[in-house]
Amino acid sequence: MRNSRSMEEKISLRLFFMGLVGLVLTAALCIFVFHKAFSEQIWQGLELTARQIAAGYSAQQQISVFGDEALRLTLISPDGSVLYDSAADTTENHLSRPEILQALETGEGRSERDSATMGYRTFYYAMCLADGSVLRVAQDSADIWSVFDKALPAIILCCILIMALAVLLSWFLTRSLVRPILDMAEHLDDVEQHIPYRELAPVASAIHSDRLVRENNEKLRQEFTANVSHELKTPLTSISGYAELISAGIAKPGDIPMFADKIHTEAVRMLTLVNDILELSQLDGMNASGQRQPEFESIDLAQLAKSCTDSLRVNAQKAFVTLYLDACPATVQGDRAMLAELCQNLCDNAIRYNRPGGKVIVSTGMNPNGASYLRVRDDGIGIPKDAQSRVFERFYRVDKSRSKATGGTGLGLAIVKHIAMIHNASLELESQLGDGTCITVTFAKE
Repeated sequence: MRNSRSMEEKISLRLFFMGLVGLVLTAALCIFVFHKAFSEQIWQGLELTARQIAAGYSAQQQISVFGDEALRLTLISPDGSVLYDSAADTTENHLSRPEILQALETGEGRSERDSATMGYRTFYYAMCLADGSVLRVAQDSADIWSVFDKALPAIILCCILIMALAVLLSWFLTRSLVRPILDMAEHLDDVEQHIPYRELAPVASAIHSDRLVRENNEKLRQEFTANVSHELKTPLTSISGYAELISAGIAKPGDIPMFADKIHTEAVRMLTLVNDILELSQLDGMNASGQRQPEFESIDLAQLAKSCTDSLRVNAQKAFVTLYLDACPATVQGDRAMLAELCQNLCDNAIRYNRPGGKVIVSTGMNPNGASYLRVRDDGIGIPKDAQSRVFERFYRVDKSRSKATGGTGLGLAIVKHIAMIHNASLELESQLGDGTCITVTFAKE
């Protein structure tokens, strides 16, 4: 597993780099602004100096008396030849210089460039005189950058101090930001009471919900284990008891067939229970992880219901219950084996919890909204109001003695619920105590 930085380190580094980038951008902006301001100041100074020299030259007709070590004065004739240059002896024609051409055209001109004769970045300001000649005043840029040169040690020192302060502040801010989150992690039992920032409220709510779900799942798992143990213990105890009577020779020869039949009945009951548990476990896996999803196909609920009623007609006759089919074509996308199991469990429950002479009606069709449905209605014992919300729970039986007498495992409707969930179908239960039950499975409209 590769090493990874902690949240605190990441935030500190990001704050530090934000400070570093801010410092660099600020320094660059300041240098740009200062340079621009100094440049404007130089242009204004050169223009003012040029006008003063031009006024003096007009009065004295002599320019050499205005020389200055910081300034370079050049007097150029209208044809571009140099009449006077205070800084260098040159015979080069200056008519091609931008500031000279601009001065001859508009009365004044300016430019900045590297001076070939002086070796500096130089600012040039030129103005046309009354006699047609051009006066040019120049100043080297060394006077501008010298300010930064002198201030450079102080600037570097300030930068170091600012970065050191940024490191300390980033560490302090990160600690103050992360610490409440760590404190929240130490109070997961009541995390919603220890939310340091409102942005973490959804996270705290999700943690709380996940905790409740886990606790509920653990409770259901414990209940399921206890129920399975109890349900398996009863038939195993019966099988063990009858087998012990036969093995010890206590049972009379005439009772042995009866004991064998009871052992067979209990074994079948236990096998049915194990099969239901395994099927329910597989359905749980599909609902929880989405893995091993079945391959859906187009299924006609009318044909499915007919096959189901045909297979259960003998069981219905044994229970003295009449099984009716009222099927209209209704097509859904689903798993054939699962939907057959759903229909069989609903019909089996309707037969099991009916009374002699009762009836079960299995119907299919489409409701006014265009959704397909499968409905199983009986006129049996019904379900009390307080039990209707629990009939789809595992091992829940409304009439425990009747269920065990008829071989019920208490898992049939739980399996129905999971198959409906896999097929994105809804379950609707209507029942009156002593007046029968109706369960409708409505599939999502395609």
